[in-house]
Amino acid sequence: MASRTASFWEALDAGDRAALRRAGVRMVLEADRQFLTQGEGSDHLIVLVGGWVKVVAQSHAGYRALLALRGPGELLGEQASVERGRRRSASLVTATPAEVLNLPAGRFHVLARSRPQIAAALERTLSQRLREADVQRAGITEPVPARLAGLLLDLVERCGLPDADGTGRRIGLSLSQDDLAGLALTSRRTVSRVLEQWRARGWIVTGRQTVTVRAVDQLKRLAHGG
Repeated sequence: MASRTASFWEALDAGDRAALRRAGVRMVLEADRQFLTQGEGSDHLIVLVGGWVKVVAQSHAGYRALLALRGPGELLGEQASVERGRRRSASLVTATPAEVLNLPAGRFHVLARSRPQIAAALERTLSQRLREADVQRAGITEPVPARLAGLLLDLVERCGLPDADGTGRRIGLSLSQDDLAGLALTSRRTVSRVLEQWRARGWIVTGRQTVTVRAVDQLKRLAHGG
């Protein structure tokens, strides 16, 4: 897999980080805490200093979908830097205990104008979000098993932990089949069927909201159309 670019926070030097800390409010949040709400005004940004966050959207019909997972160092609510006052398109919910830095958009703009590294890191974040959207749109034409295999491999790379017996990698986040369906842009029924097939082949092991991958090479072949 391609190596990942530095996160927003990683791209900054110590002086930039200190300036942002002075401008913002540090918050320590427990797991499963919603701290930004879909539909509210977007007058601040969030730096996820530590932990994992789910980006969740709810339709008018009441369907809740997991759109993305954000990890340590990422910038959240970045559209507040582009269009202040815009309504948030999704909610943010902690997937694990997390430390976040809440930054008013006005103060962030002042720092971005005076500190080139902050402006450059913001620009990279906005470009990355556009690329993610393009990849997602292109990927919808792929078969579901290929999309799901690519998703599991990405999660293993980002937050995988060694399995207890050393034969696989466990995704280090609690994710339901509904969550996986949202991320893979398919239905829960389809995800359940594919996972059942892979369990039968010994490629994965599942528990309550857990997935352990034991056949990385097979999933790579599926993800790449092999």
